[in-house]
Amino acid sequence: MILVYAENITPRVKYIFDLVFNDVLQISYSITNIKNFFISSECVKFNYSKTKFDNELFIYSTDLLFQNSIEKQEIEVTDWDGIKIFFQTNYQSDLPFDIFAASFYLVSRYEEYLPFVADKHQRFQAIDSLAFIHNFLEEPIVNKWVELFSDILVNKYPELQLPKRQFNFIPTIDIDNAYYFKAKGLIRTLGASLKSLFNLKNNFNRFQVICGFKKDPFDNFRLLKRVHTNYKPVYFFLIGKYGLFDRNISIKSKRYKRLIKSMSRYDNIGIHPSYSSTNNFEVLKKEINALSSIIDKKIIRSRNHFLRLKFPDTYQSLIKLNIKEDYTMGYSTQIGFRAGICTPFLFYDLTKEEITNLTIYPFALMDVTFIRSLELTPDKVLFEIKRIIKEVKKVKGTFISLWHNETFSNINEYKGWRFVYQEMIRFIENG
Repeated sequence: MILVYAENITPRVKYIFDLVFNDVLQISYSITNIKNFFISSECVKFNYSKTKFDNELFIYSTDLLFQNSIEKQEIEVTDWDGIKIFFQTNYQSDLPFDIFAASFYLVSRYEEYLPFVADKHQRFQAIDSLAFIHNFLEEPIVNKWVELFSDILVNKYPELQLPKRQFNFIPTIDIDNAYYFKAKGLIRTLGASLKSLFNLKNNFNRFQVICGFKKDPFDNFRLLKRVHTNYKPVYFFLIGKYGLFDRNISIKSKRYKRLIKSMSRYDNIGIHPSYSSTNNFEVLKKEINALSSIIDKKIIRSRNHFLRLKFPDTYQSLIKLNIKEDYTMGYSTQIGFRAGICTPFLFYDLTKEEITNLTIYPFALMDVTFIRSLELTPDKVLFEIKRIIKEVKKVKGTFISLWHNETFSNINEYKGWRFVYQEMIRFIENG
């Protein structure tokens, strides 16, 4: 047990201390704002204030965690001992920066509440993030800071035994389009055939698949089952109405319903809210209810299509609809750690200044990012993937990947990517 002193125990203070001690270090703590009680206590003590009392562990507290407004912060990022830091502190502090304020700033996604220039899909852009600008996006920097803090904690109090943590892997698969040719309906099939009128090979393949002579290229679900023998993936199904950015199979398709039902028996299923649902609560509610009725279970997991995420609206809507886990936290154009962390964490609503019960599962990399944004070939991407996994393993964090079922098809732009995923799994297990 660690006793923490803070002059004022705000929701922000409680939130970030819960995250650091309970979630990352996995150790219990208690917090007090009674100075005399703290000073007289004979135990492992940590003082988070502006005044050092005696010989206790001390980190100077900056103002961020004691504010209750959202305003632009004056941030200077510097290098210290090979790592980026900000919210620098005074000479008395046992660390030269306030890791709790810095961690809160990143994990709460404070910068995404401030005005920004969105991309064409109304998303916060990776290139505008503090982490990208200062070149630490590809580091789980919050976990690294906590490692630094734990080292000085143990050096100060050698009797303190911190639990051994384990690296964890959660594979996630988005089902944007369950089939390449099958279950598209007569109108879409005829339209696609006319569009490929002079592509005889493509139309011949379509005919073979529809007639049952050949397997659909996107129907990789048995393969996914074999690949994940040692894991339980989370599959996110897109079931919204067909549109410009929602080109999935119709939820009216019996074949699609059978697929969803069969996969829900053995694996975790989540909703993949459609592009059009991001700004429409009623559409989102309808999609969640539809998926729930198909599998006859409550839907508690979600990841937005196109990774459209708006703070705090997206998460407030999910909470109202009893979603418990969200997996949208990541960028579509860059790999790395959007919230600076590789540990699942609770969403803190800055507009309400409250800790919620929605757990955020941040992913570190996505197949489409490599293929379309970074334009890396399969033979060049494994180095990048392994480097990210090594970063997560070093801090005993949770590595979450985002892949799509069509990436396993080995056709068109997806040639070679099935091998990449299989090599990623091998490296996770043996690297």
